[in-house]
Amino acid sequence: MADRKRILVVEDEMTIALLIEDMLTDLGHEVVGLAMRLPQALELASEASIDLAILDVNLDGRMSFPVADLLSARGVPFVFATGYGSAGIDEHYRGRAPVVRKPFRLQDLQAAIDRTLRP
Repeated sequence: MADRKRILVVEDEMTIALLIEDMLTDLGHEVVGLAMRLPQALELASEASIDLAILDVNLDGRMSFPVADLLSARGVPFVFATGYGSAGIDEHYRGRAPVVRKPFRLQDLQAAIDRTLRP
């Protein structure tokens, strides 16, 4: 995708967060925030000017679904990232956003972003 997007990364493992940030930068996007805990993720999701978010489903034992709800209310698309694939997504949230299974490759992330932003 040629358009540079402003992306929020919600991920509780610092090394994975930095890896995702590097991938997004390589894809030509701007990471506007890294949130590692739910309160921080909720704050950034409600206030930051973003085009898209990458949401780790499990944030240190707390689910990121409240962040997904907040983003949905703002009309901001998101991608779920989880080691469990679609099985790790609560039934209420299945089908609401693409899911990338960790560990994922650059191409997997690009494909999920493209699916999310497709008109």
